Amino acid sequence: MAAPRRPIVRAAAVATAVTLGASALTLPAFAADEPAAEPAVGSPQAPPAYSIVDGTLTWGFKQSFRSYVVGMAQGKITTSGGAQQAPRNGVFTFGGAKGTYDVGDHALKTSFKGGVRFTSQLHKFDITIADVKVRTKGRTGAVRADVTLNGAKQNDIDLATLDLDGIRPGHGQGGAVTFKDVPAKLTAKGAKAFNGMYRKGEVLDPATLTVKPGAPVPGPDPKPTPSTPTKPKPTPSTPTKPKPKPKPKPKPTPTAAKPKKVVGGKMSWGMKESFRRYISSGGKITTAGGAKKKSHGFDFPYAKAKWNASAKTVDASFGGSVRFRYSGHGIDMTFSDLRVKASGKKGTLYADVKAQGRTRDDVKFATLDLSRVSYAAKNDVVLLSKVPAKFTAAGARQFANDTVGSPYKAGDPVDPVTVALTLSDRASIPPAAADSSGSSGAAGPSGSVGSSGSGGASGTGGGAVPAGSVGGGSVGDDTGALAETGSDTPSGALLGIAGAVVAAGAGAVYAARRHHPGHGARA
Repeated sequence: MAAPRRPIVRAAAVATAVTLGASALTLPAFAADEPAAEPAVGSPQAPPAYSIVDGTLTWGFKQSFRSYVVGMAQGKITTSGGAQQAPRNGVFTFGGAKGTYDVGDHALKTSFKGGVRFTSQLHKFDITIADVKVRTKGRTGAVRADVTLNGAKQNDIDLATLDLDGIRPGHGQGGAVTFKDVPAKLTAKGAKAFNGMYRKGEVLDPATLTVKPGAPVPGPDPKPTPSTPTKPKPTPSTPTKPKPKPKPKPKPTPTAAKPKKVVGGKMSWGMKESFRRYISSGGKITTAGGAKKKSHGFDFPYAKAKWNASAKTVDASFGGSVRFRYSGHGIDMTFSDLRVKASGKKGTLYADVKAQGRTRDDVKFATLDLSRVSYAAKNDVVLLSKVPAKFTAAGARQFANDTVGSPYKAGDPVDPVTVALTLSDRASIPPAAADSSGSSGAAGPSGSVGSSGSGGASGTGGGAVPAGSVGGGSVGDDTGALAETGSDTPSGALLGIAGAVVAAGAGAVYAARRHHPGHGARA
């Protein structure tokens, strides 16, 4: 005998709640923190799965790789099957999402339409990503795809891992749920599929997932349990003893409130004031990815963070990037993926640094002195204000070249860092935090160069390459095309060369670059 049908009204009510985003069950990662809905009336089964009826995945794989393909490799990027690429070599959007979300283990399984192909006859590669899927469970996930490299196809490999920890969902039209800027990293199989151009753990472009939930997916009908006659229990012949009265249960001890989580914020930093003035004298400074240029530096948007006031720790990551270009002097540097890791009185500023087409991830760029800051929150804001910062050896080395080394050394000051974290949507960052980068030491001479040979190259006293006219170089080609890749040069910022040539009295600046356009260069 078949089990009774679930009431139509009950099913419609559940579907409506899902569509409006009112149920925690629509969220693949964050429902883990919320109680699951009750099963349908008359059903002994676990909470049901819900269908995904539409949605998109917006992901660029890796911005530097896209630039490399259409730049140095002189190749092409084409989309197919409904996938689209944003203008100006932007990110890709895969649509037509179909799949399910299982309430029991908070698992999302979604597939998308379309593919993207990267080709270069010059560097002899042909790579296609197709049949893209997203799988999540709890706070982790993966982007899965078929990847074809020069005719060799690998089906359904985990191309990238997704970290949903700290990602807050947003709601759109028609009950759509959006997970914006989910951090992604390359897997070992993904690195192999791209012919070893990148390594496992390489930071990729963040992914934005939008899904539209539908009605519950019917589960299997329960099998009826056969009824068996029960034997009557014998009546006891002896009187039973009266049961003792139950003792009153002790009242539960109130538990302490859970610590608040970080929901937003920003980081303010100017890198190094004298370096900014030097670039501005004949080059160009641009921001991207949500970073904003201010009078005393830059603001970088919040990505994710962990904070513990009692332990005095902060681990905060920020999005956006800032690019310094001075084509006449051979300088093209980009700083991105900034992270502040602080514990007690000490901390470190990490950054991804790209110079002349090569990217070094998670560089320990500067040390931080937190001896005068408070980790306590005030009005739901944690403010680490104007934290003194100094170059590490690795940070100074990013400006080095093979000729005269770096104009900076470990211990030279850089601009102070301000980190502001908010613990609620109503919290407001104090205005003082928006103008806190300050100065990192005097710049070089503001007039024409030639008065001293030590001001540009040595880096003593925190001075950068002179901020005035340096040999009269012009901005040159600022088209933003990808610089050459595959070089073994420690960095493309040839600041020391400029100082050395001027010090020698030549009065001219030149850029020394190595050229090694081999296949498989890192972008």
